[in-house]
Amino acid sequence: MLKDGDMAPEFELPSDRGPGFRLSGQKGRSVVVFFYPKDDTSGCTLEAKDFSALLGDFEAAGAEVIGISPDSVASHARFRSKHDLSVRLVSDAERTAAQAYGVWVEKSLYGRKYMGVERSTFLIDGVGRITRSWRKVNVPGHAGEVLAAVRALAG
Repeated sequence: MLKDGDMAPEFELPSDRGPGFRLSGQKGRSVVVFFYPKDDTSGCTLEAKDFSALLGDFEAAGAEVIGISPDSVASHARFRSKHDLSVRLVSDAERTAAQAYGVWVEKSLYGRKYMGVERSTFLIDGVGRITRSWRKVNVPGHAGEVLAAVRALAG
């Protein structure tokens, strides 16, 4: 499992904003990567809206914010439009990034076990190192907590 201080695994994934997103293309700037289970579900919608509401503050602190789920680019586009989201959403349909970051896990709901995304966020610095990670995220207040960590990193 990845730990704070580890180098972030590289990924290149299709984006709902045209060209794909490549982590190594962001060298020199911080990146907030939030993994979420599914477009247009209550917790995921609240999280994406919270990050979108603070996007200007993240950008002012020098950070890019990326949301990743296994949903398709088309699903992301509908999700963005329906909820007026401003964060970039990328599709991890093959779950390669989720597996690399250790967030594709066995989950349980009403006694039924299944594989899914564990809501997690990673703050990656300008050289590609994970400076802070949040696992099993509780959504209320999370985007603000991440923003405070970005600001502390920016110093």
